[in-house]
Amino acid sequence: MTTRSGSAKYEGLGKSGKGHVSTQSGVLSDSPYGFNTRFENEPGTNPEELIAAAHASCFTMALSFALAGKGYEAGTLETSAKVTLDKDGDGFKITKSALTLNAKVEGISKDEFEAIAADAKANCPVSKVLNAEITLEHNLA
Repeated sequence: MTTRSGSAKYEGLGKSGKGHVSTQSGVLSDSPYGFNTRFENEPGTNPEELIAAAHASCFTMALSFALAGKGYEAGTLETSAKVTLDKDGDGFKITKSALTLNAKVEGISKDEFEAIAADAKANCPVSKVLNAEITLEHNLA
């Protein structure tokens, strides 16, 4: 099994606090986050953006491996994810992750591609962990 880690530190409390987030790999190292980066588009990151990147990359890799497993050898997959954060009572909840995929896969039919992509959407590990609606829109060239 693989275990990866991330960490966060928040100094100050609430809206005036400032946070920093890091990843085990060092790709993120004390990257700023806080109320302003989450709700006011200030420079830095936020949890929803990180989840969107994780979902897009996880789904894309799952689809790539599924296509290779069916014998396809050439192609390009580009996925974006838009994660929606909605008000939920006194707090917030991630309610949706909308995946948009642009794909080129040599020799595949539209029906077969749709079936493989739907399975990857349902079964990539990040999809399985999200308690939200997950949609997939795709364009196969």
